[in-house]
Amino acid sequence: MTKAELVEAVAQQTRLTKKDAAHLMDVVFDNIGKAVKADARFSYPGFGTWSIRTRKARRIRNPQTNELMKLKATKTIGFRPAKELKDTL
Repeated sequence: MTKAELVEAVAQQTRLTKKDAAHLMDVVFDNIGKAVKADARFSYPGFGTWSIRTRKARRIRNPQTNELMKLKATKTIGFRPAKELKDTL
């Protein structure tokens, strides 16, 4: 599903215009991102949990030069689905 398809579905189910539905979705996802950044996790019961994960520093090989490089530790966002969501699959 694309963002446009999600906006269309939200607009139909809530009787909002597509413009209002798109704004609503942007606000929701923006707030989820802010919550994860501030609290290191965001949980939506029955759907899942977003959390910050740290990837360890590691050595990688540049495929063009075959040179070994050191990649520093990075942070990323992970998602763990709730049991209810897994059961629907």
